Amino acid sequence: MEQENFTRSVLDWYDQAHRDLPWRHTKDAYRIWISEIMLQQTRAETVISYYERFLRLYPTVEALAQADDEELLKAWEGLGYYSRARSLKKAAGIIVSQFGGQLPQTVKELESLPGIGSYTAGAIASIAYGVPAAAVDGNVERVLCRYDAVQDEMGSPASRRMIWARAQELVPPDRPGAFANAMMEMGATLCTPKNPSCLICPVRERCRGFAQGLAAQLPRKPAKKKPRVENRAVLLVFCGERVLTVLRKEKLLGGLFVFPDVLEENDPAVFCKALEERGIKAAYDRRLGHARHIFTHIIWEMEIHALEAEACVPVEDGRWVDKKELAALPMPTAVKSARQHAMKKLEG
Repeated sequence: MEQENFTRSVLDWYDQAHRDLPWRHTKDAYRIWISEIMLQQTRAETVISYYERFLRLYPTVEALAQADDEELLKAWEGLGYYSRARSLKKAAGIIVSQFGGQLPQTVKELESLPGIGSYTAGAIASIAYGVPAAAVDGNVERVLCRYDAVQDEMGSPASRRMIWARAQELVPPDRPGAFANAMMEMGATLCTPKNPSCLICPVRERCRGFAQGLAAQLPRKPAKKKPRVENRAVLLVFCGERVLTVLRKEKLLGGLFVFPDVLEENDPAVFCKALEERGIKAAYDRRLGHARHIFTHIIWEMEIHALEAEACVPVEDGRWVDKKELAALPMPTAVKSARQHAMKKLEG
C-alpha cells in the first residue's frame, strides 16, 4: 500500500505541476533518446534550444548516422562532454544496420548501444515503449535516498543495486513513462541537492528523511577529489588574416579544434621554440589575457598570447583559418575566450 500511495502521489503531482518541455510531447524513441543524452550533466533549460536545433539538422536516425563529424560536433558545441555526440553517431549507425532504423524496445538491447547505460535505457524503454523499467539518475537516487532515509554512502555497486531495486518496485505498470518523468522532475525541481522544497513535496508526510531532519544531508556521497590544476599558455598564432588551429587528439576534447598550447611555461622563447618544432617560425607579440575553465577533474588556467608567423606553413593536424572559418569550427567552451581574442584581432 505504501508503494501505491507513493506512486499515486508522485503521478498526481506531476500531472498538475510538471514543466512543459519539448521532449515530453512525443513518444518517438529517437527524439526521447536525443533528449536523454543531452540532459546528462546539463540543465533542461539549457538543452531546449540545442535539442530543437539538433533535430532540425538530424531529424531521423538515418540522418544522424550519416552526419559529418565536424558538423556534428559544431551542433553539439557548448553542451560539453563531446563523447556523447560521438557515441550518438556510432549508435545511430548500429541502429540503422542492425535494427532497421528503429531503436530497440528492450532494456537489454538498448544497453548494448554505445553511450546508453542502464538509466538511459530505462528512460527510453519506459517513456517511448511503455516498458515497466526503472530509470535511475542522480535526481531519482536523491529522491529515494531521502524518502527512505538511506544513510549508506552512495556510489558503490551495492548501493546502486539497492536504489535500483527500490525504484523498480515503485514503477506502475500502467504509466511507467510518466512515472519516470515524474521522479526526474521531482529531483530537478523539488527534491534539489540544496534547499529542498520539502514543505510542498507530495510525499513529505511519508518521507523518512524529512521526518528525521536529514533530507538536506542525503544522499551521502564520497568526498570529491580535489581537481588538479594545469597551467597552459594558449598560443594564438596569426599569419596575415588567418590564425592557426589544431585538431586535439587527446581523450579530453578529442576531435575538437583548439589552439596550440604549452604546458607549465610562461617564457615567450619557449613558445617560439615549441612552434618551431612544428615547422613554424613565429615572433612573440604580446599577452592578451587570462581564462579559466573547470572540467570535472581538471582546472585549466590559461594565459593567452599572440604571436606572428612568417608564413602559413602546413602543420600536422593543423588548419589556418580566417574569421569565417574560425566561427564555423567546432571548438570547446574551454577556449571560448581565446577564440574571442582571435576573432577580435582578425576583424582588425
